[in-house]
Amino acid sequence: MSTPNTQHRLEGLPGLEARLRQDLAWLALPAAPWVPRRSHQGQAVLDVAIIGAGMAGLAAAASLNHLGVRTVNFDRAPRGQEGPWTTSARMPKLRTPKHITGPALGLPALTFRAWFEAQFGVDAWSALETIPRLQWRDYLDWYRQVLAIDVRNEHRVCAVKPCGEGPHGVVTLDIASPAGQHTVAARHVVFATGMDGPGEPALPAFAKALPRRLWAHTSERVDYSRVRGKRVGVVGAGASAMDNAAAALDAGASSVDLLIRRATLPRVSKGKGASNPGATHGHVNLPAEWKWRIRHYIDAQGTPPPRASVLRVSRHPNARWHFDEPVRDVSRSGEEVHVRTGTRTFVFDFLVLATGFRLDIDRRPEIAPLAPYMRRWRDRWDPAWGEENHALAGAPDLGADFEFLETTPGVCPGLSRIHCFCAAAVLSHGAVVGNIPGVGKGALRLAAGIAARLYKDDVEHHFAELEAYDEAEIFGDEWAPPP
Repeated sequence: MSTPNTQHRLEGLPGLEARLRQDLAWLALPAAPWVPRRSHQGQAVLDVAIIGAGMAGLAAAASLNHLGVRTVNFDRAPRGQEGPWTTSARMPKLRTPKHITGPALGLPALTFRAWFEAQFGVDAWSALETIPRLQWRDYLDWYRQVLAIDVRNEHRVCAVKPCGEGPHGVVTLDIASPAGQHTVAARHVVFATGMDGPGEPALPAFAKALPRRLWAHTSERVDYSRVRGKRVGVVGAGASAMDNAAAALDAGASSVDLLIRRATLPRVSKGKGASNPGATHGHVNLPAEWKWRIRHYIDAQGTPPPRASVLRVSRHPNARWHFDEPVRDVSRSGEEVHVRTGTRTFVFDFLVLATGFRLDIDRRPEIAPLAPYMRRWRDRWDPAWGEENHALAGAPDLGADFEFLETTPGVCPGLSRIHCFCAAAVLSHGAVVGNIPGVGKGALRLAAGIAARLYKDDVEHHFAELEAYDEAEIFGDEWAPPP
């Protein structure tokens, strides 16, 4: 008789997929579609259109599909390049603990662990310290395939427009694809655009004055082979700063200088202290004061880069660390970049900006026209002195279903049909978007909210179906009439 370990390896993914199909059948998932079909200007209307097919977009689609709501995901990237995993992410392994179930939605056979053990066995899982980044990408691709999620790759959403009021309103999406420009309509739209949406990379003003060949932001795909033998400067000290510094060093940079505004690196990831189930499910219902206080505290404390990423840099003798050196000014001299800090001027051949993202709805072209009508946290909360936070103030103040809210009711009919399931939702909903540990819980919350609204919008239709329902369970021959 084979051991469980050997049996898992022999069954492989086909065996796991059979188990998953059985689990779904036992749970009667997915539910049969129940949302009435509609048309808009002669075109079929989608139940839900999801912008993005990375981890959050796939989890949102799976959760909605399981509730009988039909979805289509639109992603601008080619297949296999959704999310950051094969493009801007450069860490060899994830910082998330391997046991976190992520987008599995409560299904054991859908977890990364099940996927990994089916291929490599239980012993290999026990030996695994953290999840390799590219294996996580492969797992997500399997997740999409095994759940038959409808994804349209190389489809860039250029504009999102709510149309019509009341239960019969829709949202249209102008899309550019290899087949050309076209428009689709959906009853609800979900932004599942990761860390940069709705927003953009946070670029210091000085970047605009430098030729593009002399600098890059860590959100970009960068060919580090071109820095071989060159002096590289990295502005920042977070995870992306370390991973990009290491990539430059591994590619043969003659030196890498990290310019760090803090006096030291943060040592504790405070966000982990707000990751228990109570916080996951309870943050959304906290008073505004506590939501702000918690998120501002986590932001102010900073998040340490992963220890492995720091060691990946520090093992190079030509890596230099400069603490308490905020950038004051940047200029160009020929092909050199001169960076002035509070104490000295550094000279580089190439500059890497690990400056994060700015959650700025006004600068997101597909949704910017709607931004003036969106309620922000600055409209809701005036923080105490010392707790001011410009980034949090500009974050959208979202409703219970992740929906955008109007600044004044009625100024933008249909706005609440657009849902923000990306990093910008953290202040309103907590850490259930934008990271692996919470994304499954957030997706279930999102799906339940949208399903409830779709049912309410068509309650007359559903009541008519209720009246017409006539599947008899008793036929009149179950008893004898009295003599």
